[in-house]
Amino acid sequence: MAHKKAGWSAENLRDSNPKYRGVKIFGWQSVAAWNIIIRQKWSKYECGKNTYAGKDFSIHASVDWTVSFSKKNFERFDWRRYLKTVVNVD
Repeated sequence: MAHKKAGWSAENLRDSNPKYRGVKIFGWQSVAAWNIIIRQKWSKYECGKNTYAGKDFSIHASVDWTVSFSKKNFERFDWRRYLKTVVNVD
């Protein structure tokens, strides 16, 4: 019998930190400028009026007002159409 635990058995005990993604401010709620509206991976939601995307694809507000969501058809390079949600601050 080994008197010591195997060295490789502790590899499975580590875990990554949570990313806390999702919608932070919902429709018809007021938002301040530079606040994060949505944290996302890639571009599930698209930027609309008075919003901009950060380096990590998070959507920020550029003015103080209320948030609204709408649907829009987007066409890809291979002429496929997709329905995406657009985030606006009006």
